Formats: sequence, structure tokens, C-alpha cells
Amino acid sequence: MRRLVLFLLLLVAAFLPFGVSAYVLGVLTLAYYFGVFAMSWDLLFGFAGEVNFGPTFLIGLGAYAAGLLDNHGWPVWFDVIAGALAALLGGLVLAIPALRLRGPYFGLVTLVAVLVLQQVIVIFAGVTGGEIGLTINDVLSLDPKINYWLAFAAMTVSGALLYGLSRSPVGLILQASGQDPIEAQALGFNVAKHKIAAFAVSALFSGFAGAMMVFYLGTASVNTVVDIAVGVQIIIAAVLGGRRTIVGPAIGAVFLIVAAEILRPLGQLSTFVVSAVALAVILFFPDGLVGHLMHRRGA
Repeated sequence: MRRLVLFLLLLVAAFLPFGVSAYVLGVLTLAYYFGVFAMSWDLLFGFAGEVNFGPTFLIGLGAYAAGLLDNHGWPVWFDVIAGALAALLGGLVLAIPALRLRGPYFGLVTLVAVLVLQQVIVIFAGVTGGEIGLTINDVLSLDPKINYWLAFAAMTVSGALLYGLSRSPVGLILQASGQDPIEAQALGFNVAKHKIAAFAVSALFSGFAGAMMVFYLGTASVNTVVDIAVGVQIIIAAVLGGRRTIVGPAIGAVFLIVAAEILRPLGQLSTFVVSAVALAVILFFPDGLVGHLMHRRGA
């Protein structure tokens, strides 16, 4: 039944460009990229049990790598691939030493990594554009429908791959490692290796979506792809949708972006309303909306 509902939702979303305005498509396009970020974050937190407080470090690496290559005349498709690989490499460089730490220290390292990346961008403003931002010469498309379908395809394919991985033997080992690393190690599983692999996969998809998003926005800046506030929004979306569900975080991201846009006329009050709703869901439904529905149906 859940698969049927999900299929119908995807089917409606696929044909949505034929019935809504370009403005709505623009909001959803951005929301779908945030959906990829949230799903990638859920793989690491929901299954590996590691809290990454700096998802924008990975997103920023992918976005700026793609943007800088584009400014040097490389084709867009190459820039997107390079952005994903740059995030993967940066994620591995960060994860290998950081995952040796215990308790909250891993999360603090990821948070500091975001601050370091922000300072690098500002210091090398001549190359990166600094606080003003890096202008992207090329765009994915000038047609809002094409941009929408590209973002929708990116979210759908990423979600299918991440969901498949989470339900595979590797995903089950990863989940066991996140819930009880000592017992998993006693059973012969290499906990560190699986967590590094999860971080690498999370980085790859985050960098990919980050690179795609800057070619949609036409710019890469600290406020749009590296800001800590953006990372908090991604984390809230993942928790709101449902930890350890993969699909839930994507729904949570779409809800947050769309709700914020609908409430925009309220000004600063819109942030309060959206935050209050998110807080209420987290407090009363710790498993998130999708997680709650899944557990309720299972019961």
C-alpha cells in the first residue's frame, strides 16, 4: 500500500508542470534539491548513528567545485560530476580522522568544517567571489519545466538508490553499527569501515545535488550553500519527515520549503510558525511524520 501511495505521488509530481505556474515550479525545484540533501543526511544519522552538524560543508564543496570549473569553461555535465567527486573526496578527508572520535566530538568537527570552508571562501574572494558569491556562467535550462524535471529526477533517482542501499545487507550492517557498535564489532563487522562508507555516500549525493542546484540558481554563495542555517533546515527536514526512512526526509524538505514560501507574506512571523510546527512534530512524533505512520501501520 505504501509503495502504491508513493508511486501515485511521484506520478502526480511528474505531470505537475502541465498544471501549475512557473513560480510554483521554481519553489518545488529548490525543494527537491533540499530533499536530496535531507535524504543524504538521513543515511548517515538514521542508519550510521552519526550526527553531521555540517551538511553544508559537503554541499558547499560540490557547489563551489562545479561553479569554479564552469568559470573555466568546462561543460556543465562534467562540472556536476566533478562537484560530486569533490564532495566525496572532502568527505573522506574529514570522516576518516573524525570518526575516530567518540560522543559529540564528531558532530563538532563537522560543524567546525563548515566554519573553515566559509573562511576559505571569504579569504580567497578573488577566486570564490567571497561574500558576494560566485557567478555561474551557465544554467541547466531557461525553461522552468525542464529545471523542475531535472530536480525531480535527481531527487527520485537519489532516493531510489539511497533507499535500496539502506535496505541492502550493507544498510542493515550500518544500522546495527549505529544502534550498538560494540555488539556489531563483536559479530565481526568492521564498524569504522561501514560508517566511512556511509559518510562517503552521503557526501557524494550532497555534492551532486549541490552542484545541480547552483546551476539552477546561477550563483554559489555562503548564504545559499554553506550557511549553518541552511544545514539546520536540512536537519529539521530529515527529523521532521522521519529518521531511518529515506523517503521521509524528502517529504519533510518539500514541506519546509513550500510552507516557508506560502507564509512569506507574514515576514519574520513565517519562520516562527514553521519552526513551531516542526518543533511540535518532533516533540509529539519523535519518529517523524512518515516514521510515525509506518510504525502505526506496522503495529
